[in-house]
Amino acid sequence: MDKDPQLQLRIFDLNCWAIRYLSKLRQERLSLIGDFLCQEEFDLALLQEVWSERDYWELKKKLCAHYPSSHYFKSGVIGSGLCIFSKHQILDTFLFQYSVNGYPYMFQHGDWFGGKSVGLVVLKIQEIIFNIYVTHLHAEYCREKDGYLPHRVVQAWELAQFIRHTSNGADVIMLGGDLNMHPEDVGIRLLRGWTGLKDSFIAAEQVNGNEDGCTLVPANCFTGKKELQCYPQGIRIDYILYKGLSQYDVRCNSHETTTGTAPKKDIPYSDHEAVMATLSIEKKSDKSQKHFTVEPVLVDILNEARMEVRVGLHSAERQRYSCGRMGILALLLLLMQGAMGLNSVFGGGLQQSFPKFSFSLLGLLAVLIFLISAVLCLFHTIEVKVLQGTEEQMRVALQTIQSKLSSG
Repeated sequence: MDKDPQLQLRIFDLNCWAIRYLSKLRQERLSLIGDFLCQEEFDLALLQEVWSERDYWELKKKLCAHYPSSHYFKSGVIGSGLCIFSKHQILDTFLFQYSVNGYPYMFQHGDWFGGKSVGLVVLKIQEIIFNIYVTHLHAEYCREKDGYLPHRVVQAWELAQFIRHTSNGADVIMLGGDLNMHPEDVGIRLLRGWTGLKDSFIAAEQVNGNEDGCTLVPANCFTGKKELQCYPQGIRIDYILYKGLSQYDVRCNSHETTTGTAPKKDIPYSDHEAVMATLSIEKKSDKSQKHFTVEPVLVDILNEARMEVRVGLHSAERQRYSCGRMGILALLLLLMQGAMGLNSVFGGGLQQSFPKFSFSLLGLLAVLIFLISAVLCLFHTIEVKVLQGTEEQMRVALQTIQSKLSSG
């Protein structure tokens, strides 16, 4: 490898915003994305929000000559929306679905039905083992009152843990996707601090495209302008992160974003801008192994993340209590109706105080409320357990870091 030229990989990442029947000009935009990928011939294309498997197969058919290997990750009710197209042969795949992912009764958001996940493919290029991860975390619908922040922090922690525990046999790891977090958010700092991943935008020798690498920009005609009112330049929530392991160094030569409409077209590829990075991989000249060092700032990041998880835990406990109380009230109403019904049957001359139709309708409503409350109580009980477990994992990790820092 020392005598070989360094290996260069070109990576493409995009949230395609391809929701059937809802996304504007979906088929036209997917066609433009396919044309662009064929023209540029990247080594890897990491795509999110390809919600329709039919759309994936159409892309696969179009890209098969340039990207002969691909994989579509299935999860949830409508699918994860994640897929990878590769110029190099995919050797192995795996999908991990996050433990918490919003709420099933928030139909207008729909994240729960997508089964947000992280997908892994393993490649071998010039005897170098690559672990490639693609993910899409829960959306941030309101930054001022972000009720999903604890879930997104848990997802960032599970993503970091998944990468740490699946990358032992890899030489190089890469992560691409829509993380739905600003670069300074606690989830991003936790992910990068716990895994040691580098941000292609920060580390790149050359940067082109939107200012500050923004991927949601006001100039995009599909982007909601309300969410960008406080960010006139836009925000960066789509990332390519990477790290060299074992005996390989990885350097980011360039980072680029698309800047609006597709070439010679009047529409953009998506409501997000695409991220493109060129990475160079070469064998280390220094044969000594460099182990991941623990930074003291990671203690503060973990404490901040634990605090957000605790906030979510308290909220989940309140919701579980409310659902349980509602279920008990519905059950009491059913018991009262049952007693009244028995009284009317065996009480002889006593008359039914309610018309039969109203009585039956009230009973049906009580049964419905009881069933919904029971299901939601079970759902929030699972949420409480997950948040408790995550908080405990972070506590153990924090103790380990502090003992390393004190002994080092």
